[in-house]
Amino acid sequence: MDTYRLPGGRIETATARSAARAAAGAAWLLGPHAWAMSAAGRLGARRSLHRLERVWASGVCSLLDMRLDVGGLEHVDPGKSYVVAPLHEGFADAVALMRLPLALRFVVRQELVEWRVLGRHLRSTDHVVVKAKTPRTAYRDLLRKAPAVLDSGDALVVFPQGSILGVEVAFQMGAFRLADRLGVAVLPVVITGTHRVWEYPYSPQLRFGQRVSVRVLEPLRVGEAFSSAPEIEHRMKRIALSADVAPARRFDPDRDGFWDGYAYEIDPVFPELRRLVDEHRSSIPA
Repeated sequence: MDTYRLPGGRIETATARSAARAAAGAAWLLGPHAWAMSAAGRLGARRSLHRLERVWASGVCSLLDMRLDVGGLEHVDPGKSYVVAPLHEGFADAVALMRLPLALRFVVRQELVEWRVLGRHLRSTDHVVVKAKTPRTAYRDLLRKAPAVLDSGDALVVFPQGSILGVEVAFQMGAFRLADRLGVAVLPVVITGTHRVWEYPYSPQLRFGQRVSVRVLEPLRVGEAFSSAPEIEHRMKRIALSADVAPARRFDPDRDGFWDGYAYEIDPVFPELRRLVDEHRSSIPA
């Protein structure tokens, strides 16, 4: 089967027509519009920046014919700052999250700053870059940088899984500890289906017309995020695996590899996969 890869090598489509469509859309969304967002960020015009980001996200949805299925927006108070804690499937998660009526800043890995267009945007718009070699070092970075974000009135997006391997990856507790320490509520968000939009880094495949589901749950009470984390993790994953939402990404080491260089654990709710990963790790020479 023929495929068509765009310049840069990270995006591939099934037909020449879809490749042309993706290239034309990218020329605008990653060109003039991206420059406008970066300029707003450098000038400190945060209201304009967040408006431009929402327009950009709507443009991506239109370009890719994403069928967004959003529920639970009644749980969001636009006047509040939150630590937003979503499930994580892929790069399209950010597009889906921009449907929330909040000014968002994302916590991202240092490696993403090395991407030419994305890195320029992250540097100029004050998203929170962390060195995520271990959960401990990532949390230290987060603890140092998060207060300024929340004090500005923006919401801070922290992906508790820290990985896009799949729904089976266990939550790390940094987002919940942070919220309790800073006295803000955690807003849990279930996202499924984004892995089908763009499969990178597992594959460069870009797809059109995919269903993406977003379910916003009730905020966790201030000061109770850490103690509530196991229960909310279980609830979020139960929703993600239900028939009411787009299919969630499942981690398959035979297909995806074991990603030995990344710090992740498998949720005990998935004992067979956890055993498989543990056996693989024990087989690696010290």
